[in-house]
Formats: sequence, structure tokens, C-alpha cells
Amino acid sequence: MINKKKIRVLVVDDSAVVRQTMKQILDSDPDIEVMATASDPYIAAGKIRKEVPDVITLDVEMPRMDGITFLQKIMTQHPIPVVICSGLTTKDSDLAMKALEAGAAEIIEKPRLGTKRFLEESRMRICDAVRAAAMARRRPLPKIRSVDPKLTADAVIPKPTGRTMFHTTEKVVLAGASTGGTEALRIFLEGMPMDAPGIVIVQHMPEQFTAAFAKRLDTLCRVSVKEAENNDTVIRGRALIAPGNRHTLLKRSGTRYYVEVRDGPLVCRHRPSVDVLFRSGARYAGPNAVGVIMTGMGDDGAKGMREMKDVGAFTIAQDEATSVVFGMPNEAIKLGATEKVLPLGNIASMVIRVCS
Repeated sequence: MINKKKIRVLVVDDSAVVRQTMKQILDSDPDIEVMATASDPYIAAGKIRKEVPDVITLDVEMPRMDGITFLQKIMTQHPIPVVICSGLTTKDSDLAMKALEAGAAEIIEKPRLGTKRFLEESRMRICDAVRAAAMARRRPLPKIRSVDPKLTADAVIPKPTGRTMFHTTEKVVLAGASTGGTEALRIFLEGMPMDAPGIVIVQHMPEQFTAAFAKRLDTLCRVSVKEAENNDTVIRGRALIAPGNRHTLLKRSGTRYYVEVRDGPLVCRHRPSVDVLFRSGARYAGPNAVGVIMTGMGDDGAKGMREMKDVGAFTIAQDEATSVVFGMPNEAIKLGATEKVLPLGNIASMVIRVCS
């Protein structure tokens, strides 16, 4: 019997405790192994010369050379999928945005000592991020082994009853993405006019990073973009980004749409979860909703999009050719949850057409 090739990872961090913790977390996954660790980019470069890893996990702030500079050198000299692993303070979140622009595949929160639940959630997120980075490099995409139980949106919001009355014609757009989504969402939002329907977005990313992401998009797009806060009204010309580590749901009071931001368990291994957002759209907006699912690993959003379609919402998936990882869109397509499958550059115009 031929053993499946493991994803080989180089861990680069100036903290010995973090290096040890990362090694323990990654080695606990049967599909991943840590080939080496390094305390700074110079040592890491020496390791890479001896053996090229499949994925690198990289801290941002380190001695002798910062992680962003090292990332830029990697991408220009020998592109390797890189996962940025940072404590993500407010200052670091701006650096993390630069890391994504420089070619990082994923951003994850640095593991720290804490409760058993936090450490287990960190393990799932870190291992999934490494898998996603490895997938983004390979074609065709390998089948992903999942060993951890996944909660559904039932853990946060009940299923749509089908009895909700939809007495408004105001449209609302709900979008979800993961790996590769930061760039996909930029292109999508840049294509939206100033009077675009209200938009609510879930992008899988850590706490303290979504505010910087929203601020960056706000400088680039005609619509205003902000990190969602509890009870924010969903209005024309504005996009709300779900805050990291908090589920974000669409709600309605009369003709007013607003968001509820709340804690809760991981759903489809994520918090915020696209499934939770999409289910809330099915429940409170029904045929007035437009759902968009974009690039990302896994199946978060597929079931929620099916529920949206079942109550009359218009649903769109990004196509394989323009997806960094054709996981989430593909799962929605296979579930029969999508009305249209489109290249990334055509999604905004389709949303505008449907909402008109």
C-alpha cells in the first residue's frame, strides 16, 4: 500500500514556544508534517536551500528581517505557499494586509496558551489553513481528509420555516469567501456602483484583521465598506464585513434590514461562518436576497446557499478558472444551490442586473 504524501511545512517564528506549539499542532494532523523550524528568515533560507517545503508558516515581526520582506523575497525568487501566523494586534493587522498583497495564501492567529476549546479551535484553523495553502498551489485539487466533527448552522440559527412574509422589494446581497477571497472581494466590490444594494460579507479571517481589511476596501471602492457592528443597518451603497471570530446574521425589523453580531461555536469549522449568514438570509430576506459564494477551501456556505435558493433567492458561484481554491463554490454547485456560475469579473454586473 502506497502512503499518501504528507504536506511538508517549514515553521518560521522567533519564539521557541510558538515553534514548539506549531510543530505539535501540525504534526498531530495525519496529512501534515513539520520538516523543520527556523527562528528567523536567514535560518529559514538555509533550510529552504536544502529542502523546499510545500508550505511555510511565517511570523510578521522577527529579528534581522521582518516577515513581509522575507515573503516578498520568496515570491520573487522561489514562490512557495505562505501562511502568515501572527498575534495580529491592531498594528500587525496593517502588516498582515500587506502580506496578502505580497502573495500570502492565508492569515491565521498565532496559537497561545488558553482554554482547551481555544487550543482545539486553533488546531483546526491552522491545519485547515496549511491545507488550503497547499491546495492553492496544486491542480487538480486533492481530496481533503476531514477528521474533526463539523457543526452546522443549526448551532446558531434555526432553519427557515418558509412562513416568513416578505413585504419589501428592497434587495440585499450576501457574499462569502475564504482562501483567495480578499482579492476576489476587492474585484467584486470595485465593480459595484455607489447606489448598490446593501451587502453583507463573511470572509474567513482572524479577529483584529477584518477592520483593517474593511478600511482598505473602503479606500478602493465606490461603496463604503466597514467592519460590521451589532445592529448596523444594511443600506444601499454600503458593504458590511463580518468581524473575525464573530458570527454575523442578517435580520429584519419591518422593512429595515440590519445585522446581528454574536458569539457561538464554530460552524463548518469557521467563525464567522458563511452558512450562518446565508441561512439568516434565507430566513429573513428570502427572494429579496442575492447570494454569492467565492473562492475558498471546504464547504462552508454550500448548505446555506441551497436554503437561500429554496426560498427564491438568486444565487451565484465563482467559476473554477478564476478561483484560487475551487472548494466552496464547487460544493455549492454540486448541491444544486446555484443559479449561475460565473467568472469573478462578471459577478458584480450580474448582481446589479438581478437587483435592478
